[in-house]
Amino acid sequence: MATKKWDSETDLIIVGAGLAGFCAALQASEAGVSSVLLEKTSNVGGTSGMSGGLFAFAGTDLQKEQGIDDTDERLFDDLRRVGGFKNDESIVSLYVRHQLATYHWLKAHGVLFGHPEASAGQSVPRSHHTKSAQVIEALAARLESAGRSTVMRKTAATRLLREHDDGPVEGVLAESNGRTTRIKARRGVVLTSGGFSRNAKLLATFAPLQIGVNVVCGEGCDGDGLLMAWKLGADLRDMAYVKSTFGNHPDSGSVRHLLLFPVYRGAIAVNKAGKRFVNESLSYKLLGDACLQQPDGLAFQVFDTTVMEKTSPGVLTFDFQEAVDDGYMLKADTLAALAGKIGVDPAALAETVSGYNRRIAGGETDEFGRTSMSNQFGKLVELTRAPFYAYPSVNVMLGTYCGIGVNDRMEVIDVFGATIPNLYAAGEVQGGFHGAAYMTGSGLGKAAIFGRVAVATALNSALGAA
Repeated sequence: MATKKWDSETDLIIVGAGLAGFCAALQASEAGVSSVLLEKTSNVGGTSGMSGGLFAFAGTDLQKEQGIDDTDERLFDDLRRVGGFKNDESIVSLYVRHQLATYHWLKAHGVLFGHPEASAGQSVPRSHHTKSAQVIEALAARLESAGRSTVMRKTAATRLLREHDDGPVEGVLAESNGRTTRIKARRGVVLTSGGFSRNAKLLATFAPLQIGVNVVCGEGCDGDGLLMAWKLGADLRDMAYVKSTFGNHPDSGSVRHLLLFPVYRGAIAVNKAGKRFVNESLSYKLLGDACLQQPDGLAFQVFDTTVMEKTSPGVLTFDFQEAVDDGYMLKADTLAALAGKIGVDPAALAETVSGYNRRIAGGETDEFGRTSMSNQFGKLVELTRAPFYAYPSVNVMLGTYCGIGVNDRMEVIDVFGATIPNLYAAGEVQGGFHGAAYMTGSGLGKAAIFGRVAVATALNSALGAA
C-alpha cells in the first residue's frame, strides 16, 4: 500500500495499551525516543488489567526470603515441559535470559509484588502476586512522567502501511471518531494488541471446540493486530493449541472472571456423575480440555477443611474463603449434604472420595496418575475433615496464547522465515512461546519481557536491569 502523505510522525508506534504496550512505550521513553501508544477502547490495560496478576519469575529476592530454590534452568525446563516441547526453544531462552532483570525493572517502576505462590506448571512456587490494576497504573504514571509518549485512546490501528509488498513497515492507518489518519513510524511498529478471544470467526477457524465457552478478556481482543500482520504474510504459531481455562464459576459474566484453583491445593475434580476424570495437577489448560469432555462441560472442585486452610487471602485465584463469603463456594457438614447441594449422587461422590483417600493413605498409584498438588509440587492430602466444600467449575476463554510468528528478537517473520522489516510483536498477539499449554504467570511475564525486547531490537539497544 503506497504511503504518499503522513498526517503525523513519531519514532515508534505501539498498537495496544495493555501490559506489553506499556512496557514497550516506557522502554522507548527511557531510550530517549518518542512513541505513540494506540488503544482502540476507552480504557487502558486490556486483558492484563483484568488478570489474576501473577508473574512467573525465578531467583527473586521474595523467593529467597521463603527459602525457595529457583533457577533459570528450572524455569526453562518447566516452560518447555508444560509446553509439550512444542514451544520455540529460542523464545523460551529469551524469556529466561531477561526475566530477572525485568522483575527488577518492574519493581523500580513502582510495581508491587507479593510473595510467590505455587501454581499450574511450576515445580516450585514462582507466581509472584500483584494487583493487576496497580501494575497498569504504576507503569502508566511512569510513562506520563517520562513525557515522550502519547497515549491515544479510542484510536484503532486498522492497517499496516508500507510502500512496497517486500518493503519495510512505515506506519499505520488509524481511525478515531470516524476520522482516518496516517501515522508514520520512523523506527518501527510494535504490535501489542492482544489475542482474538472475542473474534468468533477466528475462533471458528482455529479453535472450533471453544465456540460457546464464556469469554473474559479485554474488550479489544478481537485479533486485529494478528489480521494486520497476517495480511502482510506473517507466519502464525501455536494456532493448534488454543485452549480455554478450567476453574471459572458458571455465573461469571464477560468482564470479570471467577477463577479458583482449589485443585492446586489438594482438591479433586468430579463431574456430574460424582466421578473424577483427570489428573488434577495438570496445567489448567489441560484440565480445561478434560472438562470440555464432561457432561455440560461442568465439574466440581471438591475438598475439605485441610484444603480450605490453604486459602490465600487477597490472591485472586486462591482466596477460597472469599468465594464462600460471596456465595459462590458451596459448603456442607457432610459429603452427602454437599452432594445434595451440587446435584450429584451422594453414594457416587462418597465412593470417589473414599477411594481417593484410600490410595493416598496406602501409597497406591492414583488411577489418573496424580502424584502432587501441582506439577510435582506439594504432597497430596486425604479429604476427611468436615466441613466440605465444592466449587462449580466450567471453562473460560481468558486469552488465546498463540499468534504472530516472531524470532528471538521479537521481529515478525513471514511464512518463509524472513523478517518483515520494522515490524515487531509482543505479548498475547505473538505465538511460539507457550507451545501446547501454559504455565501460570508466564503470560504477564512474557508481555513485560517481550515488550521491552521488541523496542530494544527496534532501537538496536540493550536491556538494563532497572
